[in-house]
Amino acid sequence: MSTDSAATVVPGSGPVRNGGDLVVETLEALGASKVFGIPGQHALGLFDALSRSRLEFISSRVENNSAFAADGFSRATGKVGVLFLSTGPGALTALAGLQEAYATGVPMIVVASQIPIDGLGARRRGMLHQLDDQKASAANVTKSQRLIQHASGIPSAIQDAWTEAISSPAGPVWIEVPQNVLLNPVMVPAVEDALAEPFDNPPRSELVKEAVRWLSEARRPAVIAGGGVRRSGAEAALLSIAQKLHAPVICTPGGNGAFPWNHPLSLQSWMEDRHMTEVLEDADVLVVIGSSLGEVTSNYFTMAPRGRIIQIDAEPRVLESNRPALGIRADARQALEALDAALPAAEHRPDWHGQSSEELVAGALARVQARLDTQGLDMERRFMADIRAAVPDDMQTYWDMTISAYWAWSCWDAKSGRFHSAQGAGGLGYGYPGAIGGAVGLGERVLAVSGDGSAMYSIAELATARQHRLPVTWLIVDDGGYGILREYMEDAFGKATATELARPDFVKLAESFGVPARRCAPEDIRTALAEAFAGEGPNVVVVEARIGLFAPTHLV
Repeated sequence: MSTDSAATVVPGSGPVRNGGDLVVETLEALGASKVFGIPGQHALGLFDALSRSRLEFISSRVENNSAFAADGFSRATGKVGVLFLSTGPGALTALAGLQEAYATGVPMIVVASQIPIDGLGARRRGMLHQLDDQKASAANVTKSQRLIQHASGIPSAIQDAWTEAISSPAGPVWIEVPQNVLLNPVMVPAVEDALAEPFDNPPRSELVKEAVRWLSEARRPAVIAGGGVRRSGAEAALLSIAQKLHAPVICTPGGNGAFPWNHPLSLQSWMEDRHMTEVLEDADVLVVIGSSLGEVTSNYFTMAPRGRIIQIDAEPRVLESNRPALGIRADARQALEALDAALPAAEHRPDWHGQSSEELVAGALARVQARLDTQGLDMERRFMADIRAAVPDDMQTYWDMTISAYWAWSCWDAKSGRFHSAQGAGGLGYGYPGAIGGAVGLGERVLAVSGDGSAMYSIAELATARQHRLPVTWLIVDDGGYGILREYMEDAFGKATATELARPDFVKLAESFGVPARRCAPEDIRTALAEAFAGEGPNVVVVEARIGLFAPTHLV
């Protein structure tokens, strides 16, 4: 049967079930309820099947933003994000969004269409959207890639992919289905059930025993909590261990919220400050959980710990990638719970050269604030404090790669909400579509924060938010350019090149989409946000201000 007639309706029999039906039936059986993406020619069988399913489709305007939205949905809900892509340009456009999900460990199922099977291979038949090897394009940004060549293999392939996506280290998994496999009628019965359980990833017992020995002997233990702590739900075990050891804890930007912000042992998230670097360097045992000790976490590779390091991570490529350590490959929650069960309460309190851990923490935080006091940043600090005061304690927030987010990496107290940023891969345009996914998943208001440069990457998604009446408040801090790059270039070269931007009137542009918007001064941001949060559906707040960044300490 040709693909043109594959999805015809037989009189009196209703629609013919096709390969697309097997895709959506399997996803439903696995617990999916929302799907993000954009229709495309080779994916028509998939989207036709959607009309016969209970899945809700959220149609973005750019595929990369669809990927960001599926990512934001997963981060907000803890569920698997599902993304449908068309062939060729549609699939390729989503890759930058998938890089963020892959770098941050966000579980996603990506279903991409493909040209018909007889067009695959080395021949260039001139088919629309044809690539030599489409799934190879996704190899750097997904855990694995599968090509399904017959409809009967669809349910098992998706079930296996789902299992892989949720197994630590979690991440996106790529599945592609040729056009004819999606369109052709199938004899396979409707999918009734599917089960996907994450693979167990416990720590090795001898490594737990050795780590307990090191920690029991430690005089100055400290902890770095990365994104793996949050992703695995290890917060309770981390708190218990920190209190047993009386160990200071600092959270990376990805780990923000893994440890109570105002706890007496909390160094908060001032990773890019020399005062914090010095504390971590002085620890005789440094426990690093769910972090590679990468660029930001190591204060741009200037941190040189003098003590021993215990590094726990589910991704084996992360272990000892930057520093020699006792590497424990395990899910963060399973590893911390095993450590907590085996670790007795410390027989002695840590001695930080005559200071208790609590005194050390208070002093380090005071020195950070004193350093900021000398930099003329009163407006910026008040601006960030006013945003925090306006945001309800339990509201989830999404931050683009903008100066405000760089501040938030260090100073944002997530409270009972969650803090999400694009720090994993560092691409622009994450904030607003990520927040759209969060609002879809939670059914409640979320906040997105972008600069004017990053906002233009996702401005088309105002139409998505309006179409689906999503409760997203978008704060755009408009400084007329790529602010962080401007600062970097001015600091390095004394001038900035190609950082200044012509941009629209964001208020009028939002209103042209039917989205309420207002402009306010930095000192009025608290009131403006409070009023926006009380609104219905999407809205936009624009602040025209040049926000400065605190001085780096890795250069001095």
